[in-house]
Amino acid sequence: MRAERLDADRAAAAVHARTGVRLVVEGPCAGGEVGAAYVRWPDGRRSVLKSRPGARIEELRAGPLAVCEVLGARGYPCPSTELALQVDGAAVLVQQLLPGAPLELLDHHGLDQALALNESQSGLLAGRADIASMNLHLLDDGPGYCLHEPLRRHSRRGAALEHRIRSLGADHPPRLAGDHVVHQDFHHGNLLAVDGTVTGVIDWDGAGRGDRRFDLVTLRFGLHAQEQPPGVVRRLDGILDALPEDVLRPCWAHMSLRMTDWAVRHFAPGEVEHWMDLAEQRL
Repeated sequence: MRAERLDADRAAAAVHARTGVRLVVEGPCAGGEVGAAYVRWPDGRRSVLKSRPGARIEELRAGPLAVCEVLGARGYPCPSTELALQVDGAAVLVQQLLPGAPLELLDHHGLDQALALNESQSGLLAGRADIASMNLHLLDDGPGYCLHEPLRRHSRRGAALEHRIRSLGADHPPRLAGDHVVHQDFHHGNLLAVDGTVTGVIDWDGAGRGDRRFDLVTLRFGLHAQEQPPGVVRRLDGILDALPEDVLRPCWAHMSLRMTDWAVRHFAPGEVEHWMDLAEQRL
């Protein structure tokens, strides 16, 4: 079972039918596994069009969209949402196009900026119990990701890994504690930069409340996809080594499930073993 990819023309047509606004689709955005597209408004402004199958606008307004409003008020470089509407079983969003291009590699200067951004997410959701805390899905399936059955069925190694994830889930709360902003997909490909300076953080679809250090684990998994400049991975590993076990292990288990399950369903067979190698380092 593969995730449904964006049909930008269909989504733009739905926006026109519901609002009368005609968005011109320019083409897909670079990166990402499910997709987003560049669109142009009638006045010439460019934005990003996204569609989230199975999502409800009301849920997004009480979750990711609310998180971005909090961040935007603090000057954090996340995109504003310019249009949000329900189209049958999908939430269609048109969001601000931030300057810059996704980082292809994360050097030490980039890591410094990522760590500073992560630190600035601390405590921003104190008193916001209306924003849901992040579900780790160590015992249950996520909405289109963190699926347990594909990993169990993949191989004996996959089944053993899934068993360790479930065992760890039984010993930890199902949701992240804390009042920090959690991006949930904080990898370097979601950092936009101009001449090495980060200008924006994109793809807040899964954002919620919890422990910001989860995003550092996500960042580490993102660095595993390709070779990085010398010393960057070792430096981030040192930061993770210093985290409390009751924070690091459930976060690592979540990312292990997320990436190995996704690899089973979307990547070539050899890549599954690549992600299992990383998952097993800390499980």
